[in-house]
Amino acid sequence: MPQPSSRPAEIKALSGARAFPPLILVLYHFCEGHGYRGNFVFDALVAKGYLWVEFFFMLSGFILVHVYGLQRVKLRDPLTLTLSPGGGEGNFSYLKFLRARLARLYPLHIFMLFVMLGLVLLLRFLAARGGYVSIYDQPYHPINTWQGFVASVFLVQAWNILSYLTWNGASWFVSVEFLLCLLFPAYLFLSRGGAVRGALLIVAGVAALAYLARTSGHGLDLTFHNGIFRGAACFAVGVGLSMLYRAAAARGWGELPDGLFSLAQFAAVLLLLDAIYRTQWAHKPADIYVAAAMAGLIFTLAFDRGIAARALSTAPVLKLGEWSYAIYIGQTAWLQFLRYLEQRWYPHADPAAIWWIEPFALVAVCVVWGALLATVIERPANRWLRQRAA
Repeated sequence: MPQPSSRPAEIKALSGARAFPPLILVLYHFCEGHGYRGNFVFDALVAKGYLWVEFFFMLSGFILVHVYGLQRVKLRDPLTLTLSPGGGEGNFSYLKFLRARLARLYPLHIFMLFVMLGLVLLLRFLAARGGYVSIYDQPYHPINTWQGFVASVFLVQAWNILSYLTWNGASWFVSVEFLLCLLFPAYLFLSRGGAVRGALLIVAGVAALAYLARTSGHGLDLTFHNGIFRGAACFAVGVGLSMLYRAAAARGWGELPDGLFSLAQFAAVLLLLDAIYRTQWAHKPADIYVAAAMAGLIFTLAFDRGIAARALSTAPVLKLGEWSYAIYIGQTAWLQFLRYLEQRWYPHADPAAIWWIEPFALVAVCVVWGALLATVIERPANRWLRQRAA
């Protein structure tokens, strides 16, 4: 007879909530490089798109503690750190945890790193043959160095060791996520508390984000420099949210009327939109309000109840959520290839004719590309590596 799983059930609303942030991030990266559209409703929403990275770091902290939160940290020998269930159901190896996380993150990261290498070689070859200057040799060109390549192979490119984004710029997020996985036992230790400790973790994380936003000079737009502190603070907020959720679920909040969750989600979305449009598109200290509103949205969705949770749990949205990592990590190649198209294929096109076509065509291409990457690279590699590590 199959043994019951000790892992908690998937929170489908949060799985679906991963679907749309990568699309906004693609639009954000496009508009940062090509200019905004001159429409306030669109521009303000997209300009705050960089903050959806906050959402992903918080969501990661929430989900990992949701899955492993009943485990306790125990050092069994100097070389093997294990996480032991409080209920005495056996041990979970920290090394196995790291292997599982790397099996999830690394294959697509390393594949896209070599795609970027191939793209640089191809576009420079075409430029040499065509007698023009490659996009990689123009002013304000993407920075691709051998030091950055080596750092990216080892996933340390965003650990404050470089002074620039390099190769697949979006992968700075993966570099920070890898560091957070290494530090996860510390977060797991902190998560062994109740609602009060959870609230304190949230306050500490938000305070750290507010400090970063105030001192950086450009809000929370921190990547290769201090992105690790940005990620660590957001992750702490996610851990605290997971602890509050656990305490609330134990008190029967999940049995409250469905309408209350719908109202809470509606209020969370309104607060998020209000924060976005009040702070407008400049990156500034007030961006902390957008990040805080995102935390509220995660909490209201976590109970898998309410109209927004049901909408995010539909099959198409869940499928897009499955592709979200691939869409995010695969976008840089297309952003840079678009520069080549603009340079060589339609250099004299009427801007008005392509003003709205380009960004949404790019999103469509990135979705198709992400679906292909998830199907052909991410899932098979993840499955193969897990089987090898078993």
